[in-house]
Amino acid sequence: MVSRVIPVEPFDLVIFGGTGDLARRKILPSLFRRFCDGQMPDQARIIGAARSDLTVSQYRDLIGQALQDALDKCDCSDENLAAFLACLNYIPIDAKGTNGWDDLAAIMRPDVVQAYYFSVGPSLFGDIAKRLKKHKIAGKDARIVVEKPFGHDLPSARDLNATLAKHFEEHCIYRIDHYLGKETVQNLMALRFGNMLFEPLWNAQYVDHVQITVAEDIGVDGRGAYYDNSGAMRDMVQNHLMQLLCLTAMEPPSKFDPDAVRDEKLKVIRALEAPHPSDIVRGQYLASEDKTSYLEDCENPDSKTESFIALRLHIANWRWNGTPFYLRTGKRLKSRMSEIVIQFKEPPHSIFESAPGQGGGQGANELSIRLQPDEGMDLKVTIKEPGMGGMRLIDVPLDMTFAEALGEQATDAPDAYERLIMDVIRGNQTLFMRGDEVEAAWAWTDPIIDTWKAADERPYTYETGSTGPEEALILMHQDGRRWRDLKV
Repeated sequence: MVSRVIPVEPFDLVIFGGTGDLARRKILPSLFRRFCDGQMPDQARIIGAARSDLTVSQYRDLIGQALQDALDKCDCSDENLAAFLACLNYIPIDAKGTNGWDDLAAIMRPDVVQAYYFSVGPSLFGDIAKRLKKHKIAGKDARIVVEKPFGHDLPSARDLNATLAKHFEEHCIYRIDHYLGKETVQNLMALRFGNMLFEPLWNAQYVDHVQITVAEDIGVDGRGAYYDNSGAMRDMVQNHLMQLLCLTAMEPPSKFDPDAVRDEKLKVIRALEAPHPSDIVRGQYLASEDKTSYLEDCENPDSKTESFIALRLHIANWRWNGTPFYLRTGKRLKSRMSEIVIQFKEPPHSIFESAPGQGGGQGANELSIRLQPDEGMDLKVTIKEPGMGGMRLIDVPLDMTFAEALGEQATDAPDAYERLIMDVIRGNQTLFMRGDEVEAAWAWTDPIIDTWKAADERPYTYETGSTGPEEALILMHQDGRRWRDLKV
């Protein structure tokens, strides 16, 4: 196949935490795929930096094995692997001390793009940023990439932003949320702003409600201690679901430009009303025959942290006045599925005696945007059922599963980390969060969490493999609506 990608400029990418799980499982496999597709120039270098006292040869062996474990055999030919590993270097470094920094400074090239990926805990972000400047390693336009969590609450987010701002300007800071790198998320913007069909209907006059679901079928096994200090609200709603909500609800930006897009997202967050406690359902999964409960996984029998949350939200602006947005996310649910559903209103008057639009949303058009596992979109429309016997109406989907509609183009599409890392090298911040956007999200989230702490109530329970607590179903039913099924 002829490559459809344009190589980026020569670059030096330093991965702090270069021996860690994220680097081995996501970052380096993503770079290897870009290398195999011809997007990395010959002059590109990747430099691992971590505490482990490894030689360059040992580091290449470590990453070579990680790539073979992470990728299909057909993607990992000996020739490609050897050529990619030759791009790797390694520097043992002490993030909080002095060891290794002069060695790193000695090998960095000032005449290429410099990017520094902080694949470490947030507590080290400030130390690394400070030393990059103190040792004169990072140039004026060098870029840093930081992973979530971007703070634990508003004060910590402000502290983190202020710490990074001491050493790097905002246009050099890339706060990465891998959900924004998904092909379908970007297609949401293309669908809205690249077609005349939907944008005139994308408002409270025509949209009955919006559902955003990010469901997982796994528990918090292995990370219970972290999750119990976070919960679904901090771990998913404040970042991933908030970003999906913003892209769904925002006004058209003046152009597809980083600040223009992020300005409109920020307006959505600031217009988001505080939900009433009755608009929120929290839950914890129970044990099943072969799986432990949330309380067992987090090893805290008194935990009041939620592994599931459903919310009914309203946006206080002209476009969405009166249109509810329903968000839900949780662990150990029926299936792994992420989607955005735009439920349009029913026709104001039916001329068909047997029209199905008599409650429950039947007969209303519905646009579903699937983020995972099968990326694609479908639009439910009402048509006449074929055959004799009068005008019998049925609802059918106009389905566009990307793998079927686009063939090899879809199956070869880069994953989120591939796209986002290459955007860092290009200097394109469109799919990354800005500091004021992060702080606005926390400013909305914190009062809700404080209310829970004051109430000191346990979340509802739900069965492993279910759709969540019954109370989440009631949240929709009392509005005369229902959640989309979590398809297996």
